[in-house]
Amino acid sequence: MYDMGLSVLEQYELSAERTYKGRGALVCVTNQGLYLIKEARGTGKGLEIQRTFQEKLVKEEICKTDVILQNKEGSCVSTDAYGETYMVKKWFEGKECDTKSQEDILCASEFLGLLHNSLHIDMVKAYRKGNRIDEMQRHNQELRKIRSFIRRKQTKNTFEYRFLEEVEWFLEAGEEALGHMDAEEYARLRAVHDERGSICHGDYNQHNVLYLKPGKGIINFDKWNFDCPITDLYLFMRKILEKHNWNIALAEQMLDAYEQEYKLTLEEWRYLWFCFAYPEKFWKIANYYYNHNKAWIAGKNYEKLQEVVRQKTNWVKFLSSHIFDFLF
Repeated sequence: MYDMGLSVLEQYELSAERTYKGRGALVCVTNQGLYLIKEARGTGKGLEIQRTFQEKLVKEEICKTDVILQNKEGSCVSTDAYGETYMVKKWFEGKECDTKSQEDILCASEFLGLLHNSLHIDMVKAYRKGNRIDEMQRHNQELRKIRSFIRRKQTKNTFEYRFLEEVEWFLEAGEEALGHMDAEEYARLRAVHDERGSICHGDYNQHNVLYLKPGKGIINFDKWNFDCPITDLYLFMRKILEKHNWNIALAEQMLDAYEQEYKLTLEEWRYLWFCFAYPEKFWKIANYYYNHNKAWIAGKNYEKLQEVVRQKTNWVKFLSSHIFDFLF
């Protein structure tokens, strides 16, 4: 990335005293504080919308966030001499949410509820998240395609043999989850959140929740979209619960913490269960395998497959636990 965009600081009337690398970005120490330079991947319009709701979060003192700056031309995107595009954000440092700390996890869950109560703007259709049911149907089709591809291979590695041993069970689980989802109710739920202009973070995880002194920070809204906010809750809970072997007591506490700020409707509860019921982690592992070098499978990917298989029993117990009793 050449100078990693450092030269674009001139377009913001900023100069770096020193720099250091962050996650896929360059952190700059300037006489006006910390700023971050990152490759711009979204459209100018999308970044403008992101800047608008980030400023709203700061103005209403909901949290600190990495607000995108406008350059001297009033644009959120700047181009360097090589034609590469970058954005510059305000930056700050804090302690990431510790996935081993129950206090941190519950605090992040409650804060997500507060975030969802605060993130509402007029919806722009181009940034509406795709239909979840359609997405799950595509995932099932992809699993069948991968199954057929592996079956045709004359020589198979350990990952491929293990995948074939398990794929039927997970495909059945995926089809069963789709069978439980009421398409009309889901459409009504989406319409409600379209009307509200509900925004999802899109990548709410432990790395993007920072604990500060004082307050909290939420960063990396780069995958934001208009959607039912339960999608954020599901993604955060799934990643945490996978690390805690689908601990039912922890899940209940996370949901209680979230509902301190955002009370779930019956339709949202059903949608949340539907999201959990789909074997997304199994699909993600298979998809990674299929779209990467199949001649060499990283041991880490095989370990992830083994872990998903080991957690099957606890995952099923979670789905049928007392948490969701009232839905059936």
